[in-house]
Amino acid sequence: MYDQSDPRAALAATPAAAAPVPQAFAAAEYARFYETPPQIEAAGEKTWLARGQNFLTAYTEAEAGTVLARDGQADEYVLLLPDAGATVEANGETLAVGGNSLVIIPPGASRITLAAKGRAIRLITTRAADLAARCVNAASYATPHPNIPPFEPWPEPPEGYRLRAYSLDVPPEPTRFGRIWRCTTFMVNYLDPADGPRDPRKMSPHHHDDFEQGSLVIDGAYTHHLRWPWTVDMTIWREDDHEYCRGPSLTVIPPPSIHTSEAKEAGQMVDIFCPPRHDFSAKPGWVLNAGEYPIP
Repeated sequence: MYDQSDPRAALAATPAAAAPVPQAFAAAEYARFYETPPQIEAAGEKTWLARGQNFLTAYTEAEAGTVLARDGQADEYVLLLPDAGATVEANGETLAVGGNSLVIIPPGASRITLAAKGRAIRLITTRAADLAARCVNAASYATPHPNIPPFEPWPEPPEGYRLRAYSLDVPPEPTRFGRIWRCTTFMVNYLDPADGPRDPRKMSPHHHDDFEQGSLVIDGAYTHHLRWPWTVDMTIWREDDHEYCRGPSLTVIPPPSIHTSEAKEAGQMVDIFCPPRHDFSAKPGWVLNAGEYPIP
């Protein structure tokens, strides 16, 4: 359910007959990094790790010159640089990237060297078992959560794997929802920033039948409202959630819970989907790098 001013109001609805009937529900995950110690602490680096079923976030606060390296990475991952820039190395390439950027990093070995003190946020699939095991909520996924099919990556880019960098400085467009990029593993929507509290008369309660949504609060504060549907089996019903989360924090929203996020002050939130979404990909002009990655 969307206000008519919301671009998502034009998305095609899933036919009621096609929606699966849930036999179980998972709880939402709330990782408030500001309330917990980092999972990795080394010279110049503090990294908090939290996960969904298919993805994890590595949120790092680091000093200039800090190196974040991956060896034998199984698939593409995404780097967000909301502050300072970095030098990124992978597949024999070296790329100097400015701040306020998104970088897609190919499989294999890679190194990220931060140019100045700031934040680096990596979005990585849970095929990275070394990081998945260290997530603050790893125990929650000891058994896979229901209503989510097995992860399948999207097709490889026709021009091959390489470093791809994009500026996040994209002006808002009334007919486009946020600022969206995708690769073989992720769709990232770097939402237009909230300039203050959200109008409570223009919320956007909606649900997803079969995929999780990660909502990463970088700055500001949001309240995430979730409601699980009633089924004939009352024993699986769940109470509503109304969870206040400041930045930095990750909320993982399970299907098919009805959800909407309410900005409580000016801030920045990023929506994460792993693998990419078909419905957003089908909207002309919504995915800013659509020409580089084919749809299955």
